[in-house]
Amino acid sequence: MQLKSKLFYGIIFGLALAFTASLAGAVAIRDVKPGEDVFDYVSRINGQFDQTLYQQVVGAANSFKEGDEAIGVAADNDATRENARKLLANTKIKDLMAKPLFVDAQYDLITNTTDMAQYNKVRDWTLGELKDFLLTKSEAQIKGIMYGLHSDIIANVVKMMSNEELTRIGQTVFNPLPGSKIGAKGYLSARIQPNSPTDNVDDIVWQVFDAYSYGVGDIVVGTNPVDSEAANIENIELALRDVMQTFGVDKYNPWCVLSHIDVQAEVEKNNPGSTAIWFQSLAGVVDANKTFDLTLEKMMNYASMRNGKYGLYHETGQGADFTNGHAKGFDMVVHESRKYGFARALKQQVAAAQIDGQGAWCHVNDVAGFIGPEVFKTREQLVRCCLEDIAMGKLHGLIIGLDICSTLHMPVTLDDLDWCQDQIAPANPGYLMALPTKNDPMLSYLTTAFQDHVRLREKFGYKVNDDMWNFFKKIEVIDDNGKPTEHFGDPIWVYYQYRLAKGDTRSMKEIYAEGQQKVEEVQARGVPLAIGYGENIWDLEPKTDKQIHDLYNDAKISLWAEFTPEFIASIPNAVTVQTKSADREDYVAHPSTGEEFNEASVATLEKLRASWGGKAPDVQVIISDGLNAKALMDEDHLMPFMEELKDQLAKAGWTLAKENIVVTSGRVRAGYRAGETLFTDPDSTPKAIVHIIGERPGSGHHAYSAYLTRLAPVTWSAEGADHDVTKVISGISNTGLDPRKAARQAVRLLQEM
Repeated sequence: MQLKSKLFYGIIFGLALAFTASLAGAVAIRDVKPGEDVFDYVSRINGQFDQTLYQQVVGAANSFKEGDEAIGVAADNDATRENARKLLANTKIKDLMAKPLFVDAQYDLITNTTDMAQYNKVRDWTLGELKDFLLTKSEAQIKGIMYGLHSDIIANVVKMMSNEELTRIGQTVFNPLPGSKIGAKGYLSARIQPNSPTDNVDDIVWQVFDAYSYGVGDIVVGTNPVDSEAANIENIELALRDVMQTFGVDKYNPWCVLSHIDVQAEVEKNNPGSTAIWFQSLAGVVDANKTFDLTLEKMMNYASMRNGKYGLYHETGQGADFTNGHAKGFDMVVHESRKYGFARALKQQVAAAQIDGQGAWCHVNDVAGFIGPEVFKTREQLVRCCLEDIAMGKLHGLIIGLDICSTLHMPVTLDDLDWCQDQIAPANPGYLMALPTKNDPMLSYLTTAFQDHVRLREKFGYKVNDDMWNFFKKIEVIDDNGKPTEHFGDPIWVYYQYRLAKGDTRSMKEIYAEGQQKVEEVQARGVPLAIGYGENIWDLEPKTDKQIHDLYNDAKISLWAEFTPEFIASIPNAVTVQTKSADREDYVAHPSTGEEFNEASVATLEKLRASWGGKAPDVQVIISDGLNAKALMDEDHLMPFMEELKDQLAKAGWTLAKENIVVTSGRVRAGYRAGETLFTDPDSTPKAIVHIIGERPGSGHHAYSAYLTRLAPVTWSAEGADHDVTKVISGISNTGLDPRKAARQAVRLLQEM
């Protein structure tokens, strides 16, 4: 993500009469007349068409999620939800298309890339008729009309379906990648996600060896980088390419480093052939895509460059748009569907660029649950989100994968994730994430483990893409009958096979000894590897299983930790401020409260600014607890960074504020608000903040990040700041990215900004 490729960060409306909310941000629909459609209802209640009321009625049809409530479009109860669905069911497709929920250039792109011939077949249908068609007709019949369905239409018909009906769509429609079984009926693929808290290439490639030892990994090997500098990305790309090419699987198992697409393009230009498939996160509206430093033109241009087998890979996720301040008044399901519409348009552009006629791989995965409880809280909502997104992705003609995941600040347990997987698997998503354990050592969240793939294959009879399955047989982790061998779950055996493929003539004993040393080095850096298994082949080895549960328990403790008076006193010249969060629980449940300062704190910041006498320092340090105060309070975590930062800024000739702002209940955007308050004096010299903030707990590293923003004072005061003008260094800890090294990197980045 980038901020991280998985890190995405309303106005509450209320009307009187029959449309009064009983909850903050909730919608009430008390009476619906027979045969009435959405537009009839809006006109009857309001006396005329009203866009806001229209968005609320359409949103109220969605299953409840906290994110929709924050936007102001969630139904207040099940009765309202059913009434909204009745209104939608009676509404004609052409009427919905005539009055869009929100229009921008992305909406227009989706409209222009919707098949008009197929649209004309269904334009006079009601959504109820469309729903019946999708649930009763064959795949071929559905594909005869689905490319004529606009993303908004797909989203709205999906809202009307039960979980069982969504699963039926998943079981009916399949869009395999060209020349493969990936995304075909009865196949469940895997994206190996070999993340490292330090971007250590050994950490990364050994997780690939680990995955292969369980017969896992066939759509892409994709790692999320900590450092998105081009040189680092190239180094990782080349390490992954080496593994793929050495094993001879590069023709059907691409690699990818999930940096910004601009960086991937730069790496490929500098070293042709170093990259395989290109990645980019997508949002649902133009303004939200700007948060990713992304435009429609940029993405369409990149799509036109992808003329080989490997095209584009995208991540999306419900809630990313509204948490970044771009809800635009409409619900999360429609936002998510528009991302798939964008991906469909890009897929068409890639198809047009093909030179060999074989078709290119383009796919997308939904990162459901990564943002946190502000989007949705429960395991049931996680399942619902995944089922919605499978259906919407498939109806867009896409390969849709899932990150069935939760953050450690959601009330979803390790066991809950197994339950969720079992509820979702019958809908046959194209692929799932795959880590050595459920716990990501860099992103600090929970998702699908290698053993989960083994369990789902055994339970549901799913297969791995044939080419990779044959490879797993070749390296002898799977036998000729498709059963695990004695080498199953042994990454050192896979390393041995890798060395043989390299032409290594050393004995097996020598290579195994080297492999054992590598395993120990990887694990010593806090990167777990799954080795062997428990009672069943899909069980984690008991010692590793205990370690993962211990990390989970530590995360829950870390989440609720707060800065101690002793810690604050240890920070030189600390100026303490507080956001609008009432307490820790409010902060966790309502992230927006941690993005703004209370009145007293604003006054404190203004007093600090006044003390500068119109001569603001070049850099201001801000220290926030974030989601893990322990990340900053642990010994040898914060102070080495602070000391090195001070030294390096002095060498660069920059002034550093002597005061250090300490924020209780601070989110990333609180740093931007501080900069906007502090840097208002007319001065042509750019001013910077270094916002040090505790990362999500769960990895065991107790890591923190440094968000760097440097702008001219006129920009700070007039335009403000957001993620799109910020660089981030993450994974900082004494067991991850060394704090002193991170400080040196921070100063280098500030000088480039």
